[in-house]
Amino acid sequence: MGRLFGTDGVRGRANADLTPELALSVALAAAHVLAESDRSHPPLAVVGRDPRASGEMLEAAVVAGLTSAGANVVRVGVLPTPGVAYLTAETNADLGVMLSASHNPMPDNGIKLFAAGGHKLPDDVEREIESAIEAAASGDPATAWQRPLGARVGRVNDLLDGADHYVKHLLGSVAAPLAGVKVVVDCANGAAADIAPVAYREAGAEVVAIHAAPDGYNINDNCGSTHLDQVAAAVREHGADLGLAHDGDADRCLAVAADGSTVDGDQIMAILALAMREAGTLTGDTLVTTVMSNLGLKIAMTGAGIHLVETKVGDRYVLEALRHGGYALGGEQSGHLVLPAHATTGDGVLTGLQLMARMAATGASLAALASVVTPLPQVLLNVPVGDRARGAGAPAVQAAVAEAEAQLAGTGRVLLRPSGTELLVRVMVEAATGDVAREVAERVAVQVRLASPAE
Repeated sequence: MGRLFGTDGVRGRANADLTPELALSVALAAAHVLAESDRSHPPLAVVGRDPRASGEMLEAAVVAGLTSAGANVVRVGVLPTPGVAYLTAETNADLGVMLSASHNPMPDNGIKLFAAGGHKLPDDVEREIESAIEAAASGDPATAWQRPLGARVGRVNDLLDGADHYVKHLLGSVAAPLAGVKVVVDCANGAAADIAPVAYREAGAEVVAIHAAPDGYNINDNCGSTHLDQVAAAVREHGADLGLAHDGDADRCLAVAADGSTVDGDQIMAILALAMREAGTLTGDTLVTTVMSNLGLKIAMTGAGIHLVETKVGDRYVLEALRHGGYALGGEQSGHLVLPAHATTGDGVLTGLQLMARMAATGASLAALASVVTPLPQVLLNVPVGDRARGAGAPAVQAAVAEAEAQLAGTGRVLLRPSGTELLVRVMVEAATGDVAREVAERVAVQVRLASPAE
């Protein structure tokens, strides 16, 4: 078996790549790997999902796998991924399971796992779970698990007020009411549909909610953080101060200013980093970012006396750096921001609250706050491939990258990254002008396609 876990859990087409049988196997193995063996009581697992239709099927399989391992299960229903992480910690559970494919289209789904405390899993634990699944599938009696019988089989309960606990937690992160802030929130017909409008209203903002009627099929459908034109149009229509856009599981947040211009994760990080340094809460005057962050962010933060720590792409790598260094803020250009004082993982609704709190505290517009960062023109091409490793690593591809870097000569950069969840190689180029960035990106993309044609 190859690597099962990608950048953010196990993901694929529901009932094709990600079958109920696989979901059961992952849950069973996770229970054995993550649950403490010396506990005097059965292990406890929290299970939540986003509203996509296949989540109902996969939830049943995950619950079956967990209970067959002797774990008791608390189902929290439809809830953002960070809400499941929070409740995993709050209930002292041994593990948490979130069923979501994040920003992916409806036919996809995924399994995200949390260890005790609501923390995402490091690579070595994911590999241990993969090995456990492989061993169980081998049929070798020596590796078979002893199945609990009778009263030792796990039980299932529903936590009906889990969303209320999570909203209360979010509101505790805001020091003052958001009076005077009018916001349009695009809930992506996803897990934020009930949570985000309530949290923003109770924090004091005037809220216009769009795409907040999930039916199981319309999640991320031409809406949310991957379609900012929708929220931008609504901001202009309603005369709002800003717009916020979440993805299907609400672990990310992107924004638009009053004029509809985009404010990405890099700019949001800069706004919050400066606010936290002013408040004395930006530990070590350090911001944790990934290699995908725009050079404009680094230039702005360096000029402000804020140090950057760079990680691989993926909010769990940001989380590892935050925990290792004891830092207070990190995130990704895509809108995954992590504030360890309030969350163990990326939380889009928390990010939205903190961004509006800065606007309310300063009286400044979002555009004015975001202007601290002048992004370099950036082009990102998603190139379909048959084999991600070859698409990114073939000699002709590497030669094209070297030639491009020589051409840019320190005025930009080239980054190739195989997707962790799809058969894509992402070609990202930054340069002094958009025309140069696009020309270089397309030239590299041609070599990627030739090296590994899409099937």
